[in-house]
Amino acid sequence: MDDSVFASDLIEAAERLGGLAHWFAGKRLLVSGGCGFLGRYLIELMVYLNEQVLERPCRMLVLDNLITSGSEAADIRKLANVTFVEHDVVQPFHCDEPLDYIVQMAGIASPYYYRLYPLETLEVATLGTKNMLKLAEEHQVHGFLFFSSSEIYGDPDQRHVPTGESYRGNVSCTGPRACYDESKRLGETLCRIFHEKYGVATKIVRPFNVYGPGMRETDYRVLPNFASRIIGGKPLHIYGTGSQTRTFCYISDALNGFLRALVTGGPAEVYNIGNTHPEISMVDLANEIGTVVGRKVEFVLIEYPDSYPPDEPMRRCPDITKARLQLGYEPAVSLHEGLRRFLAWAGRNYTGGQ
Repeated sequence: MDDSVFASDLIEAAERLGGLAHWFAGKRLLVSGGCGFLGRYLIELMVYLNEQVLERPCRMLVLDNLITSGSEAADIRKLANVTFVEHDVVQPFHCDEPLDYIVQMAGIASPYYYRLYPLETLEVATLGTKNMLKLAEEHQVHGFLFFSSSEIYGDPDQRHVPTGESYRGNVSCTGPRACYDESKRLGETLCRIFHEKYGVATKIVRPFNVYGPGMRETDYRVLPNFASRIIGGKPLHIYGTGSQTRTFCYISDALNGFLRALVTGGPAEVYNIGNTHPEISMVDLANEIGTVVGRKVEFVLIEYPDSYPPDEPMRRCPDITKARLQLGYEPAVSLHEGLRRFLAWAGRNYTGGQ
């Protein structure tokens, strides 16, 4: 992904990772779901570390079935020290070479797509995670990182916002989001079992609304939707009342948290990775975007489309105390600055066709 904003993000993420980067020198890393937004950033960061920081390169094996990532694999195949295999992790995978770390981020995270592919969404977080855990057991890896989701908390009780890792959630097992929420919860259970029964050094992260350059225009989440409509000269569409709130975490901050969890997190421990402030409504987010672009941004409130699953959580804000204390994680990029970077990138890469 050749873009100045993207490149500066990698430099920033590498600098903030500091000496922890050297844990990956000479290691072999398997990344499942490596063609998605988060996976692509992780791979590009490792490529940068190989070129600029590490004395011995980290070799990467990247798996993806390309169900939602389209042609992203074409560029990944060209990267040094990266081997790409088109593979669905729901099916068992065998690797002849030794593995040191496994990052299981294969999944379908966009509500639009997990409504379109409910069975695939459920299976990749359960059967796919089990297959990756079996591989981790076989290779006795130093660390296994499972990408869960803040969605496992469901629509939290107001007394539990900001939401800590100990909150057990308010989730419907038969609701329209269950294929995603419940499968991520079961994926976490599998990680706990494989740690306790087989000694696999599992770590779990729950990302909270990570965003940045590289998000596909057809991802159909709020910031790509907003950016596309701004570029197309259209008013923003805000679902429902617009009073639902989120905090947003910029990608370079999130990467720092993810890798810290992988190399220094406690076995079978769970970490919220996100930003604590500002907790902002969708209406206020539209207004903040107007501040970033330097002009008033028009928006309209609309009903939730049929393609978007209802029962959207009204509030989503993490308590990151545990990640701060145990990982040394601290987000540094403000919402204003993150939006500036994302919108600058989107202006050069989106068509405005949404």
